[in-house]
Amino acid sequence: MAGQGYNVIDLFCGCGGFSLGFEKAGFNVLLGIDVWKDALTTFEYNHKKSKSLQADLSILSPEEIVPLLKSKQIDVIIGGPPCQGISVAGKRIVDDIRNRLYENFVRFVDYFRPKAFVMENVPNILSIGNGIIKDSIVKDFSKLGYTIEYKVLTASDYGVPQNRRRAIFVGFLNGHHFIFPKPFETGKITSSEALSDLPEDSVTDGDNYPICPQSEYQILMRKHSDKLYNHQITIHNQTTKDIISLVPDGGNYKDLPKELQDTRKVHIAWTRLNSQKPSFTIDTGHRHHFHYSYNRIPTARESARIQSFPDNYIFTCSRTSQLKQIGNAVPPLMSEELAKSLLEQL
Repeated sequence: MAGQGYNVIDLFCGCGGFSLGFEKAGFNVLLGIDVWKDALTTFEYNHKKSKSLQADLSILSPEEIVPLLKSKQIDVIIGGPPCQGISVAGKRIVDDIRNRLYENFVRFVDYFRPKAFVMENVPNILSIGNGIIKDSIVKDFSKLGYTIEYKVLTASDYGVPQNRRRAIFVGFLNGHHFIFPKPFETGKITSSEALSDLPEDSVTDGDNYPICPQSEYQILMRKHSDKLYNHQITIHNQTTKDIISLVPDGGNYKDLPKELQDTRKVHIAWTRLNSQKPSFTIDTGHRHHFHYSYNRIPTARESARIQSFPDNYIFTCSRTSQLKQIGNAVPPLMSEELAKSLLEQL
């Protein structure tokens, strides 16, 4: 597979989840571009064969990256333009300038004319404004000669212990209609299958695992790792811990006594992972989601497991930054399934 040698650039690459899946499927990721330095620091640390560029894609011209590519052909462009304007958390404003960030993706596709592209976004991008953004995405890429297919995929269908839903657009230049990967027929990976080998307390980076793997998924995540990293816990105040302790496995604020239900003004407050189900979509560290049995938020490593980053993928910068990097990422196992399907169809 790896012998195919298809070259990829990753726009809005973040910490590198999308790229990791494509690398594992046998693509060469030449370059990752992002505006956020912290995410690029993690990308660089884990993608030694790729170049990285800190740049604002709304003003970067495609010509400017040509010298970095060493005259190599670009076969595939991947990326997830930021979507604050259309995520459920944000106000859904059709003309929000951030919803036009995909147009920068269009510019790069227009310039490099890759054989295919894969663009990821929040599911709402398909429905907002009666589909106005989706229709303009399809129109803009079709004008360039690409045949577009789009679909909402759920990460837990592809071995990721998380019910994260994402809209995926795939375009082929040769008129081929992309066929999305079929969901796995095996059972979904639960939160406890993902996390039960990670201890309640902090582990110093580079120390041995204190617990043996308890599941196939944990064995897979540890495959190239014999040490534990990014497992430093957040210390909550006693009041917070006392409130968390009242929420059962899989519960939320509705399980609290009436007088405590409004202590946080968000509908996702005081939500515990359900040990027997895949996780809900992990966010970028808003501190409202808690471990299914420990009275704390997940560590960066636990969040990375929920996103399907292997344990040898090391996150850099502050703990708050790490949680944000992880929450923004494309789950690598889902990315890998997309990349395998793309490879077969290329």
